[in-house]
Amino acid sequence: MDSDNLRLIVFKNCIDLGRKVDMHIQEKRGISKSFIVPIKEVRFNNGEGKISIDDTIRDKDVYILSDTQNHNITYKMYNYINHMSPDDHFLDIKRTISAINCQANSIHVIEPLLYASRQHQRNGRESLDCAMALQDLEDMGVKTLITFDAHDPKAQMAVKRMGFENFYPSNTMLNYFVSNENIGDYENLMVISPDYGAMKRARIYADMLKVKEIGFFDKRRDYSKIVNGKNPIIEHKYIGGDVSSKDIIIVDDMIASGGSILDVAKQLKEKGANKIFLMATFALFTNGYEIFDEYYDKGIINRIYTTNLTYVDDAIKKRKWFSEVDCSLYIAEIIDRLSNHQSISDIINKKEIVKIRKRTL
Repeated sequence: MDSDNLRLIVFKNCIDLGRKVDMHIQEKRGISKSFIVPIKEVRFNNGEGKISIDDTIRDKDVYILSDTQNHNITYKMYNYINHMSPDDHFLDIKRTISAINCQANSIHVIEPLLYASRQHQRNGRESLDCAMALQDLEDMGVKTLITFDAHDPKAQMAVKRMGFENFYPSNTMLNYFVSNENIGDYENLMVISPDYGAMKRARIYADMLKVKEIGFFDKRRDYSKIVNGKNPIIEHKYIGGDVSSKDIIIVDDMIASGGSILDVAKQLKEKGANKIFLMATFALFTNGYEIFDEYYDKGIINRIYTTNLTYVDDAIKKRKWFSEVDCSLYIAEIIDRLSNHQSISDIINKKEIVKIRKRTL
C-alpha cells in the first residue's frame, strides 16, 4: 500500500467533514501525517475568485471535496456581503482543477450532493445544467466524479470518459437509527415513500430492516405554474396498507423546504400512525426550521435523520427533532480503496440486513 500517493483538497465549505475523512484515512493507513493539501480561496472585491494550491500535487492522486450546497460561506463584493451559491462553489472546483494544471496523476471530484442534480432533465426550452457540469469536469480531465444518492443516477449518461460513482449511505443511516430509537416491534414498522420516485429507496430500507409493509403517495402537480423553481403540488394521495398504530419511516433523498414530506407526515398521522420518522440523505431546510418545530410540537413528527454530507445550520442541529449521521468514515473508505486500486463494488450500496437486525435484539 502506497501511503504517499494520495492528496486531499478540501474547501472551507466542508472543512469539518474533510478533516474527519482525513483522520479516518490516516487511521486506516497507520500514519499520522495529514493528506490535506493547503489551498487559498481568494475573492477579489468585484466578486471574482481565484484558487491557489500551496503544496505539491505532482504525480499524486488528488481528491477534491466540495459541498456545493453550503450557503453559509460569504465574501465581500462591492462592499456588501454575498453568500456563495452552488454556482460559485462549482466554479471554484473548476478553478482548482485549472490550478492543478495537469500535474496530478489523477483528479477525482467528490460532490456529496451532486451539483445541479435538480436540473437533470430537459422539458422544452430549458437548460440542462447537470449534464453540462459533468461534461465540464470530464473535459477538464477529471477521472471520477463521486457523489451520494444522486437525484437521478441516469445523469451519468451525459459523460463517456469520466467515471461516475454513486454511493448510498443507507446502511450508515439505518445502523444509527436502530442504535438510537427504541423500536420495540419491527413487525409494527412501515416504510413510506413520499412519491413514486422514491419507491426504490423505500424498498431498500424495508428489505434492510426486514419490514414487510411499504406504501407510497401519489403526488399530483400543477404543471401550468412554477413556484420557487418547481411545479406546485396539488394533491398527495396515499396508496398502501393500514397505518393505524404503526411506526413509520418516511424516506427520501432530499428535504428542501419540507412542505411536501411534512404534508405526507400529517396525512399519515391523521390516519392513526404512531411514531413518524423522516429520513433523508440531504436536509437543506431552504425555508428555515420553524415549520419543523411546529410539526414536532404538535406530535406529528418524532425525529428527522439526515447526514453530514451537506451543510446544516448550527441552530437546526440543536433542535430536539434533529439527528445527524456522520458519513465521514464511509467517504474515507471509498477514497482509501479507490486510491489503492481496490474494488468498491461491495460498498456502493451496503445492504447488511443481519448486522442491522442484531442491534435490535
